[in-house]
Amino acid sequence: MNSAIARVVDASVVAAILFAEPEMDEALRLVEGYALIAPDLLAYEIVNVAIKKPRRHPESRDLIQTALSKFESLGIKLIDVEPSPVYQTADMSGLTGYDAAYLWLSQVKQTELVTFDKRLLQAASAR
Repeated sequence: MNSAIARVVDASVVAAILFAEPEMDEALRLVEGYALIAPDLLAYEIVNVAIKKPRRHPESRDLIQTALSKFESLGIKLIDVEPSPVYQTADMSGLTGYDAAYLWLSQVKQTELVTFDKRLLQAASAR
């Protein structure tokens, strides 16, 4: 992995990888060879995804737990975000505070944001 080149990765991409979602191959292609960074809220968002999956598919509980345990092995550097500029980003973009944290981080680090969220992708393209 080339640590000199980073990408901000959001929960939609990480969930696709961890939980073998239909977009998994595309997600892996998008992150391969990059150092990955994300706001520290990513860990909580992934836990939320893990909580919801077995509620819809109880038979997947063990698989979900195994997949969740692989989160740390992805080597994503979690970064604290600053509330005030994230608020300003959310206010200007119309995004939620959560999504604005990813956008703000990509702007601050001057790096690409990798997401499957169409609204977030559109906001990132508009910057």
